[in-house]
Amino acid sequence: MAKEKVLLAGATGYLGRFLTQKLIEKDYETIIVVRNKEKVKLKAPNLEIIEAQVTKPDSLKNICKNIDIVISTVGITRQQDGLTYMDVDYQANANLIDEAKKSGVKKFIYISVLNGEKLRNLKICEAKEKLVDYLKSSGLDYCIVRPNGFFSDMADFLKMAKGGKVYLFGDGKLKLNPIHGKDLATEVVNAINQDKNEFNIGGPDLLSQNEIAELALKAYGKQIKIVHLPDWIRKVALWCVRTFTSSKTYGSIEFFMTTMVMDMTAPQFGEEKLENFFNSEARK
Repeated sequence: MAKEKVLLAGATGYLGRFLTQKLIEKDYETIIVVRNKEKVKLKAPNLEIIEAQVTKPDSLKNICKNIDIVISTVGITRQQDGLTYMDVDYQANANLIDEAKKSGVKKFIYISVLNGEKLRNLKICEAKEKLVDYLKSSGLDYCIVRPNGFFSDMADFLKMAKGGKVYLFGDGKLKLNPIHGKDLATEVVNAINQDKNEFNIGGPDLLSQNEIAELALKAYGKQIKIVHLPDWIRKVALWCVRTFTSSKTYGSIEFFMTTMVMDMTAPQFGEEKLENFFNSEARK
C-alpha cells in the first residue's frame, strides 16, 4: 500500500527540521514548503521542495493538489519582516487550510501550544487559538498537537546560567517537562494514522524550575546560585513590556513570563533528556 503524500509547512524551523527527517525516514512522499530552496541542504528520493510564501495566498494556489496530509508548524517565535502573530500564526495557516479544503486533503495537523485555550489574552495564543477555531470549523479531519515547550525554549535558563546565576519568579517549585524536537516529531508523524483530534505532549522528565536551573548551571560547571524573585517584579516587568514596546517585541517575553508561573506539565513522551541537551549546548 502506497504511503500518504504529506505536505509540511514550516519545515525550516526547530520542529520542522526534525519532522522532515522523520517523514523521510518513515517513507512518506514528503513535500516541504519553504521560502528559500537554497537554505535546504537535505536531499532524499522521497523529498520534494517547493518555494512559496504561506503569508501570500496567491503563491499557495493548488499547493495541496494530490496531497493526503498537511502538517503545519508555521508560527513566529522571533519576530521578523514586520509581520504580526495574526499575519503568520493565524492568517498564513488559514491560507493553507483553505487550499487543503479545495483539494480534498484527508487530514490537517497543526502544532499549537499547551494551555493555549486558557491563554487567549496573550498575543501568541490569541492568534494560534483563532486558528484552532478556524480549523475545527473547516470540515477537515484534523489533529491539534499541544506541546508544553521545546528544549530550544529552555535556552533562557542556559543564558542566565552562563553568567553564574539563574533568576526565577516565585519559589521555583512549579514543574514542566519540555520535549525535544526529535521526540515531538515522532509523535506528530504517528498522529497521521491515529484517531486523535487533539493531544497534549511533553518530554520524559518532569522537572521543577529549580531542577532545570540546577541542570543549566551544572552544564557550565557553575555553583548552584538560584535567585527567587517576588511575583510583583514579574507583574511590573510584564506591564512595562506591554506598555512601552510593540507586540512584535513583547509577544515571546509575555508568553515566557506568564507560563513561568503556571503548571505546564503534560503527558510524558520520548527519550531525549534535557540534561544532555544542556550539556551539549554548553560545550558548543
